Amino acid sequence: MADDSLVLRTADGLALEAEMRAPEHATASVVLAHPHPLHGGSMRSVVTSELFRLLPGSGIVVLRFNFRGVEGSEGSHGGGVDEALDLVAALDALEAAGAPAPLGVVGWSFGGDVSLSVVDERIDGWVPVAPTLRVLPPEALLAARDPRAKHLIVPEHDQFRPPAAATEATAGWLNTTIDTVAGADHFLLGRTDVLASLVRRRVGDLPRRAG
Repeated sequence: MADDSLVLRTADGLALEAEMRAPEHATASVVLAHPHPLHGGSMRSVVTSELFRLLPGSGIVVLRFNFRGVEGSEGSHGGGVDEALDLVAALDALEAAGAPAPLGVVGWSFGGDVSLSVVDERIDGWVPVAPTLRVLPPEALLAARDPRAKHLIVPEHDQFRPPAAATEATAGWLNTTIDTVAGADHFLLGRTDVLASLVRRRVGDLPRRAG
């Protein structure tokens, strides 16, 4: 399956590099958002790359992109705030491609935090992987108060926000579940197959939006 290279256009005028894989007869779509740009994160980071490789085999359209200032994307790091515009540009691209619902946003680490700040109506649910829940202030995580589904996937030995801490931090959130990846740390080395299976199941469980 070939990767289609894309250029995303943000509302503040930046061009971002992206890639999409669209299997025939797809039944769902996801945006993949990568880890922290200031710590070497990009759309080619290991977890993002493995999900980009594995999910299309289950009939899921996947789009990965580089946040502003990363590799071939224009602009500079926006502290997790401006990056919300980048994620919306990815949603625009999936819509333009006619990608099927349900549409899930699957961000890893920094990307998970950013994704939880975006409550675009085209999102059917959020599946953040190892979100640190510390990139942005709690009040910026708008998805917490949104009735749509949030399925956090948290490694058992996560160095930044382990399951107990994630459960405590999200105690007041609406429609939120937490899945634990046994034996894994924040980087999920050797556990990406388990992760992909969880993502497939959670995205497949998302209700399709009306219309």
